Amino acid sequence: MAKIIIQIYEVQTPSEADKLLDLGVDHIGSVIVSKASLKVPAILETIRLIQDRGGKSTLIPLFDDLDAISFMLDYYGPDIVHFCEVITLGNGLSDFCKRLVQMQKSIKNRFPGIKIMRSIPISKTRNRAPVETSELACLFEPVSDYFLTDTLITDPSGSVFDLQPVKGFVGITGQICDWGTAAKLVQTSRIPVILGGGICPENVFNGIVNVLPAGVDSCTGTNAVDPKGRPVRFKKDLLKVKHLIEETRRAEKKLDTAEPGRSE
Repeated sequence: MAKIIIQIYEVQTPSEADKLLDLGVDHIGSVIVSKASLKVPAILETIRLIQDRGGKSTLIPLFDDLDAISFMLDYYGPDIVHFCEVITLGNGLSDFCKRLVQMQKSIKNRFPGIKIMRSIPISKTRNRAPVETSELACLFEPVSDYFLTDTLITDPSGSVFDLQPVKGFVGITGQICDWGTAAKLVQTSRIPVILGGGICPENVFNGIVNVLPAGVDSCTGTNAVDPKGRPVRFKKDLLKVKHLIEETRRAEKKLDTAEPGRSE
């Protein structure tokens, strides 16, 4: 089988990226937190180091303004741009989805050398609208190179946009999405699917053998923690990352043994 991609977020400094590459991380992700601060020299240095060492850099913009994103891509030149807006087809939001599809089309045309990753939100328990996941995938698949599953916090009494740790975007919940829905996405998608959402060293093995993704993504689950045990953004725990890599490679071996003819 193809090597499982290991992707780690949120890495904002070249020194940390260098250490992660030494451990064997494949994709290293950084975040531009605001279009008001598009130029961050440390992130530019981080991306250049990753590329010089043969890794893949991924970059998330926490905004959806096409002009600002185009400026960002011109400045940083990442290998992958990763979009993670909260997207649903209900509540009159299909027009928003169509606008994002058009944005991705524009970016593909302008930056043909940059791959596009699109987060597909999946709730913690069985998706309340399982058809919606496949419909979103069909909508975004023609303008995406990767999908990433991530956990959507849902509450019938509130807007899903307001419930996420970063309003309007999925990610950094530390909570596992429904793996059954994720596995169905893997089975039907024509592009690689990376399993994200609460992935940590303790669950990555089971996630891989149950979902069979092309890769795994970890942020909160491999972060350092403060004295109260709370994850610290933008700071990795290298021992956790090392353990996650070991468990990922163990899962690869199990799958190779179980299905010697299996290929991605």
